Amino acid sequence: MDFTQLLRPSSFDEIIGQEHLSAEDAPLRILCEKEALGHSFFYGPAGVGKTSLARVIAKTMQLPFYEFNATSLKIEQLRKIFEQYKNALQKPLIFIDEVHRLSKNQQEVLLPVMENNSVLIIGASTENPFYSLTSAIRSRSMLFELKSILHASLEKLLQKALQRGEIMLERDAQEYLIASSGGDARAMLKLLEFASNIQSKITLDTLKSLRPNALQAGSSEAGVHYDLASALIKSIRGSDADAAIYYLARLIDGGESADFIARRLVILASEDIGNANPQALTLTTSCLTSVSKIGYPEARIILAQAVIYLCASPKSNSAYLAISKALTSVKNGNIAEIPKNITNSNENYLYPHDYGGYVAQEYLSKPMHFVDLKDVGYEKKMIEWIKIIKH
Repeated sequence: MDFTQLLRPSSFDEIIGQEHLSAEDAPLRILCEKEALGHSFFYGPAGVGKTSLARVIAKTMQLPFYEFNATSLKIEQLRKIFEQYKNALQKPLIFIDEVHRLSKNQQEVLLPVMENNSVLIIGASTENPFYSLTSAIRSRSMLFELKSILHASLEKLLQKALQRGEIMLERDAQEYLIASSGGDARAMLKLLEFASNIQSKITLDTLKSLRPNALQAGSSEAGVHYDLASALIKSIRGSDADAAIYYLARLIDGGESADFIARRLVILASEDIGNANPQALTLTTSCLTSVSKIGYPEARIILAQAVIYLCASPKSNSAYLAISKALTSVKNGNIAEIPKNITNSNENYLYPHDYGGYVAQEYLSKPMHFVDLKDVGYEKKMIEWIKIIKH
């Protein structure tokens, strides 16, 4: 039984886990119900309902629905649809998955129809697509984020599947099925589908034989994953190697994927250590590459090495604070004109290497301050170097 098709939502009220988009007072839903939604792009993890949401929008707005994937999309396919609806009273909804893979030519073909609104373009991606789309497309679109589906919502969806399929699921199997899916509803339903083809009363052993390790944010105990991941990060931040290794062991034993743990370590290397020990980012990046190619059980040793190294490193969150302050400033409308001397025109640009490595010149058109290095580790040397060249 294909549960992903059986449980695909047909209305906003049936969408699970994305209440910020599907609730009655959600701006996206209001725009759809008023048939006023403009070109939009969705991004978020796999299996959280991006395609389903696009289908619900098409049904709500009563628009013909065309679905494509950017990896196989042909420009001629788009042009045929544009021509078909050229003088039609009703415009189609064109949904493009993996939209961040659109070529420049494909984006240029979309631009005229987006401008005259003869079609409604909706794109989806597991990455933020705005970084790969042209400024012309970005200025004509809205961006909506879909989030990983929480445990309670997955449990609600699972109960629907069990009722529709008349399947029995042991309690420990149910917990593992939900927690090991890492917020991915499609992954959960697919595993249930495969297991139901094996036995009518599904056991934990059967699920683990099909999925030995959890996906991404999974854990073998419902709700425990988030606490264990948090405990690991906070123990590293607090430089307690014994505690960090213990929580690492708990995550590994609980079926947590090595990739997920390694990704968290890479983030921590920049967020909590940063330039106090720049090598931390290099080592954790190598850790991520290594565990993705090696896997368990050997990956546990690589993860342990990275965790101990991070615990023993000096800590600084100056990079995290700096970019947070700068983004807040930009989002609040602090958009400064770029000085002419550092634009592509190179007008009156002073090449620092011609002046011994540093020369004073204008880089910001108005005073702004975001970066405060800390007197710890390598950042201490960075502070000393900046003082030397500027004084």
